Amino acid sequence: MIRTAPGLPLQGKVALVTGAAGGIGREIARAFARAGAKLAVADLDRAGAEAVALALVREGAEAIGLGVDVAEESEVDESMARVIATFGRLDVLVSNAGIQIVAPLEQFELADWRRVLAVHLDGAFLCTRAALRHMYAQKSGCIVYMGSVHSHEASLLKAPYVTAKHGLMGLTRVVAKEGAKHGVRANIVCPGFVRTPLVDKQIPEQAQALGISQAAVIREVMLKETLDGEFTTVEEVAQAVLFFASFASGALTGQSLTVSHGWSMR
Repeated sequence: MIRTAPGLPLQGKVALVTGAAGGIGREIARAFARAGAKLAVADLDRAGAEAVALALVREGAEAIGLGVDVAEESEVDESMARVIATFGRLDVLVSNAGIQIVAPLEQFELADWRRVLAVHLDGAFLCTRAALRHMYAQKSGCIVYMGSVHSHEASLLKAPYVTAKHGLMGLTRVVAKEGAKHGVRANIVCPGFVRTPLVDKQIPEQAQALGISQAAVIREVMLKETLDGEFTTVEEVAQAVLFFASFASGALTGQSLTVSHGWSMR
């Protein structure tokens, strides 16, 4: 049972989490609910988003599920309108939705390049713009972007993903600067490899592209630079996002937090 007693760090706050039907996003939604937040669970997979929201409701939280393609302007604006109509405000946006397509740069299809950037960058922009219009009016709010170690580093076969994650770092800093006078903070969490379906899909793809075994992809590519040979967990990422979302002042804004078992040290 989720308890929402007074004193919880997000008690009474309203949060929208994109890409929340599974993986990192779902765990963020769960962590926020435990912290007292009311949740809008958004995902391209409407049924999945509604299932997560229903599970939260059954555990005692207030939550709704939304089907939304974050790269589509009308869908983002309509979803934001529903959040405001349901809860009356928006305090936290977690821009988490993302996809991954793996291929050598010289073989990358333009349509695939555009789709990866659209979900990560257009999606973050559209959700941010929609959120800021309400946050500015209420003179408060917090946005947390889901970056990656690839916001700082580069890896083979991931040109649009690395490009997008670097772009989110820049967006975070601009939103922090523009939002400050309106009481809005913006920060970015940068995980290492997290064992989600997105990563599981990459393992055989990279094995084929690099001509090595799947075990070697995990050992020599994904976890090579970690200090303990461990994947980052969804729980670890969710706690970092919760830390940013629940910080009590404007002192922590425009910052990145790397959660990678030491893969990248910043």
